[in-house]
Amino acid sequence: MLKWLRKRQAVPQDKKSRKVKPGREEITSLLLMGRMLANHVKEHGIYENLHDAEFKVFSQFGDDGILQYLIHQTQPKKHTFIEFGVQAYTEANTRFLLLNDNWSGLIMDGDHTSMEAVRNLPDIWRYDLQAVGAFIDRDNVNSLFASAGYTGEIGLLSVDIDGNDYWVWEAINVVDPVLVVAEYNSVFGAEHAVTVPYNPAFDRTRSHYSNLYWGASLKALCLLAEKKGYAFVGCNSAGNNAHFVRKDRVGNIPVRTVKEGYVESKFRESRDADSNLTYLRGSQRLKEI
Repeated sequence: MLKWLRKRQAVPQDKKSRKVKPGREEITSLLLMGRMLANHVKEHGIYENLHDAEFKVFSQFGDDGILQYLIHQTQPKKHTFIEFGVQAYTEANTRFLLLNDNWSGLIMDGDHTSMEAVRNLPDIWRYDLQAVGAFIDRDNVNSLFASAGYTGEIGLLSVDIDGNDYWVWEAINVVDPVLVVAEYNSVFGAEHAVTVPYNPAFDRTRSHYSNLYWGASLKALCLLAEKKGYAFVGCNSAGNNAHFVRKDRVGNIPVRTVKEGYVESKFRESRDADSNLTYLRGSQRLKEI
């Protein structure tokens, strides 16, 4: 049944567009199937591999399912989230939590137009969501959180800004999340702790034409997580998001080493100097940068 439901989740697509924004009926159907999948995940108990808990409703890949599992296991007292780097919030790690679980949250993106569009969604008044347009760096992140009323313990922090992810997470000290999702760059491999140097105006396309030079390696994020009191519990099967649980809430969730949990992405998003896709694979991507 779980596999059948996962297949049924796909949003219809037309021939002209890679993505179609789901309408109200489609969202209702997605939420219904997502709730069934979430109940299945919760009833399962402990997963040895996070991949087995995956399902997608609004997350880019299977992180909706992983988060439902981790939340059920850790039982955060504060049903609140912060996510930044959400673009138009059509694909996000927290939207299912907002619509299905009625969590409160703060989302931020450097594109002010996207945040305005979120604030103008037809039914957004039903939910406690703040959408703030801001370009986030390590010097303003804490004040942005505090000015929105987010300090102390929160349930979830999701970090995805395609650049200074390591440095911004390192700087965060006004909130104490139970769970953290942080995007990693699998092109850097599993062996080395690597991050791009801090640059408050970092842009991945301007930094290297290939669009592959950004963010931090999984090992770098795991070392930072250890310093901040978090345990690494695995990555999604797509190889782009790492999941961390605050050590006082890990319980029976299996903790992983970098070697055990690393997943290499299969994304072929590389570009040449003229911005044409070159579809580099595997280790070819690292050689390019």
